[in-house]
Amino acid sequence: MLFSPFILSASYLLHLMATVIWIGGLVTLALVVQPIAQQLLDPVAKAQLLEAAHKRFQPLANISLSVLLLTGMVQLAANKFYKGFLEFDNTWSLAILLKHVSVIVMIGVAAFMQFTIEPALRRHALLAAHDIDDAVMAERLRKQQIWLTRINLACSAVVLIFTAIARAQ
Repeated sequence: MLFSPFILSASYLLHLMATVIWIGGLVTLALVVQPIAQQLLDPVAKAQLLEAAHKRFQPLANISLSVLLLTGMVQLAANKFYKGFLEFDNTWSLAILLKHVSVIVMIGVAAFMQFTIEPALRRHALLAAHDIDDAVMAERLRKQQIWLTRINLACSAVVLIFTAIARAQ
């Protein structure tokens, strides 16, 4: 066995915890916080709430992603179905490939939001404080943020589906 049972068990535990934090955060943002903010708050309060929620969630998501990558490599190396890089000769390896493609999409979407959408929203908030805001552009950015969060939520469901398929092997 490549890894001790303790290392592998710790890897599974940390991987599951990071998955719950990352996907649970996406579910909370997409299905709870964003709809409530949309329904109950004026545009300024909605923008402040969504920015605060994303700001609070972002470090947790980034740490979770790091934990997922590290523990995922440990689990990959320890799995009996793993034959090597780019070897897809069984259902498990295909499911893991598709899971990883979905994770890469999620990382790309999250990076786009973190480094493009959220800074643009912060700029608009600063401009709004000085009555120089383009409200139409700010609303467009908020809608993009909501849709990108939903795309990540859908990708997370795909990740869980392919994880279940791989685990069933």
